[in-house]
Amino acid sequence: MTSQEFDFEAVVRQDLPAPAGRWNGFPNFNFVGGHNAPESIPTDALVDAATRVLQREGATLATYSLESGPQGYRPLREFLAGKLGRDAGMTCTADDVLLTSGSLQGLDLINEVMLAPGDTVLIEEATYGGCLTRFQRLGVTPIGIKLDEQGMRVDHLAETLAKLASEGTKPKFIYVIPTVQNPTASIMPLERREELLRLAEQYDVAVIEDECYSDLIWDGKRPPALHALDKSGRVVFVGSFSKSIAPALRVGFIVAPWAFMARLLSCKTDAGSGALEQMVLAEFCNTHFENHVAGLNKVLKQKCDVLIEAMEKNFGTVAEFEAPPGGIFLWVKLPAEVDTSRLASEAAKHGIQVNPGAEWSIEGPGAKRAIRICYANPPVETIRKGIAALAEVCREEFGVPKTIANA
Repeated sequence: MTSQEFDFEAVVRQDLPAPAGRWNGFPNFNFVGGHNAPESIPTDALVDAATRVLQREGATLATYSLESGPQGYRPLREFLAGKLGRDAGMTCTADDVLLTSGSLQGLDLINEVMLAPGDTVLIEEATYGGCLTRFQRLGVTPIGIKLDEQGMRVDHLAETLAKLASEGTKPKFIYVIPTVQNPTASIMPLERREELLRLAEQYDVAVIEDECYSDLIWDGKRPPALHALDKSGRVVFVGSFSKSIAPALRVGFIVAPWAFMARLLSCKTDAGSGALEQMVLAEFCNTHFENHVAGLNKVLKQKCDVLIEAMEKNFGTVAEFEAPPGGIFLWVKLPAEVDTSRLASEAAKHGIQVNPGAEWSIEGPGAKRAIRICYANPPVETIRKGIAALAEVCREEFGVPKTIANA
């Protein structure tokens, strides 16, 4: 007797996202995801750090949370409190820090604690794509605030908050990436940060500050974090080691006051984020973090320069973008006749992957002509070849660019 294969599709929830496809390896020209520069991973120093910390404290792996409690490995939280004070002007202690499995878990915890179906949140109209998909699944209404070369426009934020107040709607929070914004890479100036906080206080709205890219600034200069400027305790700060050290380590963090931290902890039911990663990071960062990030930024700046040169050579003036002051991606807008979702689909057939704007923005028509190009991972020659190949696909599909500008 032959058994009939069980049909799991008949029993899964009906409100799930579309099923994932099988992974078949990275494409030849991989310009998606927040991958890092492989040549900048500090392998030898991480090996040394792992050896030292395991020899000294390996026995603590016998207990959940490494005898540091549910907020994570205390030496790493202490490092973060000191680093955030020096770099971002923040005043916090290890007790204000919760270590998470990447910043995504941090955002998921915040959403779980704060959001219910039908709630409203304010976001930058082009923003982190992972947040957009989460809001959609939660049944939350995101309202986009316009962006310019200095980040979220506080004049439009003021208009939107006033309109919502007149309608009797109070947003649950303002989600903002003020330092190396994703995907535009802008850095919000001090005056605009202060005005954003003034508006948040006026309308009594919480602020979720996402700063995953703030270490990756070419000149090392940055304004103080919103958290540092906040006088009313309404800013929750989210960060990560994914971009500064390595994405696969999956270590992020939240800085929040205890009343909110206690709520986050009650929902963090995973028995603790990866302990070994936290131990190794603490050992590494206390000795090497600043020098490592300085070297990483040199590599990223070089790759960014190569990407811009390749865009100008192959797309010419039809590609609109601002040269980023840091980060790992370039936000490009093409002529209106280019549908970048279709471009991304056609490019994938040629081994080229880019993020279409519709996955990173609720801007409407503007999003349809935008693409996000991540340049941290590919070698410089691969960047040159990949952009040339992308331009050729774009020319075949849309007649753009008609000619190469500097040819």
